[in-house]
Amino acid sequence: MKEVIRKYISKNLDDNFNYIKKLMQDNSDIVYRDINFKGTKLTLIYIDGMASKDLLNNYIIEPLVKFDKNNESEFQDIESFITASDFKAFNDLEVAINMMLSGDTILLVDGKEEVNVIATRSWPNRGVSEPRGESGLRGPLDGFTETVRFNTALIRRRIRDTRLVVKSKSIGVRSKTDCAIMYIDDIVNPDIVTEVNKRLDDIHIDAILDSGYIEQLIEDNKFSIFPQIQSTERPDVVAGALYEGRVAIIIDNSPYALIVPTIFANFFQSADDYYLSFLQGMYSRVLRYLSVFLTTMLPALYISITTYNSSIIPSKLAYSIAQARATVPFPSLVETLIMEISLQLVVEAILRTPKIISSTIGIVGGLIIGQAAVTAGIVSPFMIIIISITTLTSLTTPNISLNTTYRYIRLAMIFASYFMGLYGILVVFIVVLLHLSNLKSFGVSYLAPLNTFRTNDFKDYIFRTPLHKMRKRPEIMNTLDKYRQK
Repeated sequence: MKEVIRKYISKNLDDNFNYIKKLMQDNSDIVYRDINFKGTKLTLIYIDGMASKDLLNNYIIEPLVKFDKNNESEFQDIESFITASDFKAFNDLEVAINMMLSGDTILLVDGKEEVNVIATRSWPNRGVSEPRGESGLRGPLDGFTETVRFNTALIRRRIRDTRLVVKSKSIGVRSKTDCAIMYIDDIVNPDIVTEVNKRLDDIHIDAILDSGYIEQLIEDNKFSIFPQIQSTERPDVVAGALYEGRVAIIIDNSPYALIVPTIFANFFQSADDYYLSFLQGMYSRVLRYLSVFLTTMLPALYISITTYNSSIIPSKLAYSIAQARATVPFPSLVETLIMEISLQLVVEAILRTPKIISSTIGIVGGLIIGQAAVTAGIVSPFMIIIISITTLTSLTTPNISLNTTYRYIRLAMIFASYFMGLYGILVVFIVVLLHLSNLKSFGVSYLAPLNTFRTNDFKDYIFRTPLHKMRKRPEIMNTLDKYRQK
């Protein structure tokens, strides 16, 4: 049964020391260091590998030992002798132990009914590097790391504003993962901040190992195939979202930040859209929206044309498709599913294998298997072309969160088109559209501004207007400060 850590602190050092030692028994990485300072017993407790030994030796232990040898005065306040920058006293033993488990050092002083905590966190971490999943043509190349304070610093570097708020939380009953909520106080809608804090406080789970845990636990509709929270590994994207009146959630041990509220259009907005000219951004964004229809509907259209609606295409093309399929022994549905499943197997294999051989698997899966399937008469050349276009168009979306959504919609349309032709595609499209119109993200309509009819928000939707025309912040966020430029 889980033992609840006691809160009270005894004046007797040995009592506190024995309790902590019993609580942390069988842990070989806990270090206990006793110091006798002017007849007063002190004890340092820290975790080897998570606390900085250089800081402990140079700014805590050495000043105490040197002062003890060279000064004959009586013992005074411990803060007078320790030169560490962050030194706090707590009357709650549970809080102090939790901070020690995060890499800080506990200092027990005999005769004092409090425990001192010294900031010595220095766990292994990865340096700032280029984002792997959100590359761009222009803009900064620094990405988030797995350390929450590094990530908040990267955002602060871009928002040098006293009204930027960074609130810390600890989430996870056992993991006690550090979490930071960031927003600009005079821009964000207070109701959104209240809702974010409420949902985070309602999380009661053993451990938070990645931001994906938080994303699943706080989204509005947990059974929707659409991502309702934007995740990113780019600090500039988070900074831009904060300026729009949104809220960022930074999770320790995760290089991905979460941004709320999120609308469907946010997943098609790339940082390059704003760093390049508005004409280039507009062209790229139109291509992304066009790609959505191609990646979800193209295989279904192929099935519909070959099964029911061959009259809607030119007769020469219909004859060419029929001739190519003459040697294929399967109906178009089976042919499509064979290639769809084969492609997903190749993608899964590339993801799960070491990078040194993943490129080889891509060549084998994409070229050899595809060519062999055509030669053997299992699938037609048209099917290879369609699957290739479907794969390419699915990768044009800047945020990979939608890739799984595309897959579900594509499969639904494939089956619907096989049984009902073009009517089946239309039925699935209407069902998806109805679902999107009812979906919300932290009180904001997911399909906005299409169903909110706010004309100002269309300036940064499918077409992006020049920056000097985008004077207002998104109206759907209901921000306190409505204007971003005068």
